[in-house]
Amino acid sequence: MSEYLLQMTGIDKRFGGVHALDNVNFAVRPGKVMCLAGENGCGKSTLVKIISGVYTRDAGEIYFEGQPIHHITPAEATRLGIQVIYQDLSIFPNLTVMENLAINSEITAGRKIVNRKRWEQTAREALSKIGYDIDLYAKMGDLSVADKQLVAICRALLFNAKLIIMDEPTTALTKKEVDALFKTVRQLRDSGIAIMFISHKTEEIFEISDDVCIMRNGKNVYSGETKSLTKRDFTYYMTGRELVDDYFVPTNISEKPVLQVEHLTWKGKYEDVSFELRKGEILGITGLLGSGRTELALSLFGLGKVDGGTIALNGKPVKIASPIQAQKLRIGYVPEDRLTEGLCLRQPIADNIMLSSLKQLTRALGTIRHDELFDKSNEWVGKFSIATDDAHKHASTLSGGNQQKIVLSKWLNNDLDVLILNGPTVGVDIGAKQDIHALVHELANQGLAVIIISDDLAEVVVNCNRVIVMKDGRLVGEMTGDRITEDNILDIIR
Repeated sequence: MSEYLLQMTGIDKRFGGVHALDNVNFAVRPGKVMCLAGENGCGKSTLVKIISGVYTRDAGEIYFEGQPIHHITPAEATRLGIQVIYQDLSIFPNLTVMENLAINSEITAGRKIVNRKRWEQTAREALSKIGYDIDLYAKMGDLSVADKQLVAICRALLFNAKLIIMDEPTTALTKKEVDALFKTVRQLRDSGIAIMFISHKTEEIFEISDDVCIMRNGKNVYSGETKSLTKRDFTYYMTGRELVDDYFVPTNISEKPVLQVEHLTWKGKYEDVSFELRKGEILGITGLLGSGRTELALSLFGLGKVDGGTIALNGKPVKIASPIQAQKLRIGYVPEDRLTEGLCLRQPIADNIMLSSLKQLTRALGTIRHDELFDKSNEWVGKFSIATDDAHKHASTLSGGNQQKIVLSKWLNNDLDVLILNGPTVGVDIGAKQDIHALVHELANQGLAVIIISDDLAEVVVNCNRVIVMKDGRLVGEMTGDRITEDNILDIIR
């Protein structure tokens, strides 16, 4: 019997002139967690689609349980026991948990009449496989991302899954939810199921994986046991360059605060929050989901309520009732969900960059000076090394890191006093993450006042000269300098 559940050798795939996969070798052992890692555009998604039968390989061999697979289709992949849980989870948000769990089995069996008792039995059987308890009649659209993940896993197990592929499963999860997911992953692994875990998060990969395959530019540059790899080596294989944590050292902090928040309250969200922010500072605001950190940011940008307390800018009290008013007050906000809140994905890169500056480019009759728009946007493309050869292309053509640079460019094209970054590197790979951090450091040392809101404690520690911690809607701790460590923050949060 083969040592590997899945083995792929010499896999090639081209899309026109693009060599997406170049002689890739890949293997997954049964009862192990294999992490497939690599920066955006490295070929991970293409490899998964070949495994699941969505794409056909141009060259190479595939073996499953030691047997050659000459032509694989999505139906054949399911029959073999290969299940893919994509980022969007492929759920029906308007249906119940029970219906989401049972519907695929019913369709596969060719049944045309709904039998609620049978559906409930199927759903309970699925949940029992990982000991997961949830209301079968809850609407999927009302569940947290973590609960949706677990329902998707249970659904995969109904098809006698031997290999479960999880595509960036922790992107929208809190640390507590990640811990719960990892507990389930280990349970599945210990039962003999192979897990293929796609991620670019260093800490998570070293925590959960037994084996790792790292891809770069369509090739696999490392394959082996995770314990044989150092974190420094991992970063090098991922990016092709040596990266080190570059801690923020402020060099240009103003004497007077640019922003003063006193006893700010949004009933039911947070209360009695007070802090100051000076130009040249990067202030971190952290806490668990539900701590009030994001709601505080929304209030500062005119998207959330203020039921009490005051906000002052440059010593003058202000009321921020809308994002337009916030922009006039020279405040910018980069949201955590750039895809739905920060970008117009089907619009050109140039239009996205200049979106908050259109007034500057508008003629008297309301028409836009398009030549100037593209000239200005190309300046930002060059300044931030946004990976595109044409700013006319849609924003959707770019990787997550480059999309985030667009959102930053959009606000930095304005003359800001305060920039609020909510989860600035969520879904961004290691190389782009370092680039964004370096950019934020540079902006702060040029005199911009920056707020970083994040539950990524490593990001907070590296980038902030001062940190405030929120819990249950209240400010419960503050630290500066050498006191800013992950352990110190966790001691307050827990």
